[in-house]
Amino acid sequence: MNILVTGKNGQLGSEFSGLSSMYKYHNFYFTDVESLDITNLEIVNEYSVLNKIDLIVNCAAYTAVDKAEEEKDKANEVNNIAVSNLVRVCLKYDIKLIHISTDYVFDGTKNSPYNEDDITNPIGTYGLSKSLGEDKILKSDVTAIIIRTSWLYSSFGNNFVKTIIRLSQEKNSINVVNDQFGSPTYAKDLADACMQTINQSDSWLTKPEIFHFSNEGKCSWYDFAKKILEINQMKLDIVPVSSKDYPSKTKRPKYSLLNKEKIKSKFNISIPQWDDSLRDCMKTISDKLQ
Repeated sequence: MNILVTGKNGQLGSEFSGLSSMYKYHNFYFTDVESLDITNLEIVNEYSVLNKIDLIVNCAAYTAVDKAEEEKDKANEVNNIAVSNLVRVCLKYDIKLIHISTDYVFDGTKNSPYNEDDITNPIGTYGLSKSLGEDKILKSDVTAIIIRTSWLYSSFGNNFVKTIIRLSQEKNSINVVNDQFGSPTYAKDLADACMQTINQSDSWLTKPEIFHFSNEGKCSWYDFAKKILEINQMKLDIVPVSSKDYPSKTKRPKYSLLNKEKIKSKFNISIPQWDDSLRDCMKTISDKLQ
């Protein structure tokens, strides 16, 4: 297949690029906003025709959760309007679509892992824009998979893991919230899962379908930070604090654990524990520094 991957410079797009050499029977087209502006319908249309695209993996997203409260239009343009453009082009040329979404479409008030059919109720601009993008797909007849994920990190880009490592070198003590729970997701594992769904795309339904993917296990941001330091054998005093005592421009889901049984069953995907994947990522980060 000719596979278009948007958002090539992001965490997930970068991991896709790294995995692509293992799938030489596919032709990959990696783009960023400079080479393909997906907020422009005409440009997406022309690119898809020129390169005879069979499947699009949309990794492009506006993910600055706090900043989204000030840049509502920009978040909506990338996370909603651009998705509408992709849907229109996919329908026109019979292109399949994988769209990456987020746990932030939920309000975090549930006390058990969220299922794919649970009602969405975003509590911030970022989550709302992603939810609207999902709706564009779900209300269409495009052959598509929406994969919601959570707490994404990688050896590429900026993320919580790299922030904790940096702060351990700059500070003696930091505060980290201990009352928000979820599961960290190694972007490399998510990219691999996406490739497994692509290689089984003949089994996709002809209508849009939602799946959840994150690494296995549960932790708080505080637990996550402690494990990062433990694996790296770094010293930093981490003080657990409540969300209400931590300054933030937007609310975040207090509980966003995702039920992954559907994607594991449908595509026979094995998902690693979050701390095992964290160790793998840490080794990659260490190797890059040497």
